[in-house]
Amino acid sequence: MNVAGTSRHQTSSSLDIGKLAVSVERKLSILPHFSNNCSIFRVPKRLRELNERAYTPQVISIGPFHHGKQELKEMEEHKRLYLKEFLELSEVNLIAAKDFIETIADREARLRNCYAETFDNLSKEEFVEMVLLDCSFLIMFLLKRSFPNLRNKYTDRIFKKPWMKEDIIRFDLCLLENQLPFFIVEELFKLSNIQDNHQEYSMIKVTRDLLSCEWGSWAPKSSILMEINLSEAEHFVDFLRICQKPAEHMQPNTLEALTAPSVAELHRAGIKFKLGSSQKLLDIKFDENEGTLEIPKLRIDKRTEILFRNLQAFEQCNGGRYRYVRDYIAMLSFLVPSAKDVEILVKYEILRNWLHDNDAVSILFRNLSKENFINVNNFYFSGVVEDLNKYYRKRGHNWKASLEQNSFRNPWTIISVVAAAVLVILTIIQTVFDHPTCFIMITQLFCMALSLKFYNMLTRA
Repeated sequence: MNVAGTSRHQTSSSLDIGKLAVSVERKLSILPHFSNNCSIFRVPKRLRELNERAYTPQVISIGPFHHGKQELKEMEEHKRLYLKEFLELSEVNLIAAKDFIETIADREARLRNCYAETFDNLSKEEFVEMVLLDCSFLIMFLLKRSFPNLRNKYTDRIFKKPWMKEDIIRFDLCLLENQLPFFIVEELFKLSNIQDNHQEYSMIKVTRDLLSCEWGSWAPKSSILMEINLSEAEHFVDFLRICQKPAEHMQPNTLEALTAPSVAELHRAGIKFKLGSSQKLLDIKFDENEGTLEIPKLRIDKRTEILFRNLQAFEQCNGGRYRYVRDYIAMLSFLVPSAKDVEILVKYEILRNWLHDNDAVSILFRNLSKENFINVNNFYFSGVVEDLNKYYRKRGHNWKASLEQNSFRNPWTIISVVAAAVLVILTIIQTVFDHPTCFIMITQLFCMALSLKFYNMLTRA
């Protein structure tokens, strides 16, 4: 039986196989080369959909991801003003624009490889000019923040009237999609020789100043910042991540249960909370013998979500073993699922809540935990979680805590219990001497009542 349609021979003859093969090979030959050295990424859609604003620059674009966007073009003129000032500072040392352009052009391939996308829409000239403008802006912005004498009162609209919201620019500089590799910033600054005439001007110093001012709780101005060099970090976001790198003794391990008691549950189980003295926020410790959970202080305000979301996105995109920010987010989401949990930590000054209420904090960590992929075989707080779960499961701890919190909270209750105990003892003594049989019956009834009381306390705990 014949089926209507073309035969295999007819199909082949109507298709120019050689032409198609050449076309396919040509397309394959121009496939972009993706580098394993990339460190600046576009935020995945599943994360961006949770809070678009947390990843999107509001005032200024740095790097190619948001380059040319209409809503950010107002700052392009200001970039050119900062480039002019940068060149004027450099000209004192006989360094001209062409020297910077040549340096960037020689490193174009390396610079492009730092990004997870190729940006073929940007020509060599456009790419080099963009890096020059953005890089000179970063250098001058950082210097002007730390050294007000560099601010030009006639042309500067960031630090002088009318202000262009310098605080928002600080936010924009710490977004994952809005980064320049540190190496090019450092190289252009060294090439300018600005530091020859001003020894106090230092890229690492002004970088530390910016991050400690903006993210003091996460990047405190202490030995933590002093130990980090620009050569260790890829960009601002990576620098912030390194700020809270766990100590050597804190290594990830297998997590048996993907849950932990909340702060309120731990409190009912008798666990005491202690403000940790460490500036390493991940340095959470549980002392089972003392029943004490020690947590370093964390300030939470409107900027916290921006910081955590961009660090979280960087870890997820960058890969590698060291994903401790995601584990810290998971640990806090375990501990504070409700406003009551936050209230307890605020009481012990572990959390400094600058949001409108305690419920906002628990909602923040609940939202951060969405799409926060953790590896149960590689979890930094596995030891703390397992110890807390074991402690909480022990009924004795719940009973003891319930007795202390409910029965002995009021001094009159204590007096009543002591008086009742004395009365019972006196009654027992009298019964022993007068009626031995009655003593046995009373003792049995007393034991039954005591057992019932304990049972009720245990079931409530």
